[in-house]
Amino acid sequence: MAKEQTAARPATGGAALRQHVTDAISEATFTELAESGYSRLSMEAIARRAGVGKAALYRRWSSKEEMLTELIRQAVRDTLPPIPDTGALRTDLRQLLDTFRDQLSNSTVRKIGAALFAEAHHNESLAEVMRTTVAAPRRDNAHTVLRAAIDRGELPADLDLELASDLLIAPLGFRILVLSGDSDDAYLETLTTALEAALKAAAPADADRRNRSRSAAHRM
Repeated sequence: MAKEQTAARPATGGAALRQHVTDAISEATFTELAESGYSRLSMEAIARRAGVGKAALYRRWSSKEEMLTELIRQAVRDTLPPIPDTGALRTDLRQLLDTFRDQLSNSTVRKIGAALFAEAHHNESLAEVMRTTVAAPRRDNAHTVLRAAIDRGELPADLDLELASDLLIAPLGFRILVLSGDSDDAYLETLTTALEAALKAAAPADADRRNRSRSAAHRM
């Protein structure tokens, strides 16, 4: 460990944290999390798998919770896909679903996701991380796609963005993470068609009533 610390010091004398060590710790953390789950995850096991001493972890993070928060945030930042911009709602939806499927189909991601969401029911700090770090960026991307479709006139101007985002994210996530169901191209095509129709109807209920009233008045 002394050799590692000496090698990591730059010419200025300031302490440095070598990136390849951090990368090894990150990989070890997610592998351990996938295999053992959150409750059994320990700094000792992570250090052992990464081939470093526990001090290497504690120089970077003060606790398991802090470490996971930062590593999850970094992983999400590194894997957020480009926002689809094909010029049409249907093809934007299909690209979004393709990317979502590719990420969720990764066996490690599926195991980690299941472990974290299960633990989040009992751990409010982890639940907050999942809301702000994992869910929020993906919902922001969904909002961008939806607003573009609104601007093109493909979706109603009073679209309920939160409900619409639920529709975009939840069905495929439930199918893969909960049901371990098939999500081949034929399924995605059908889901895209269903989502496109659902989104066009995802306006607030009071707006629907106003539209029906205007339509009835017009017929009279």
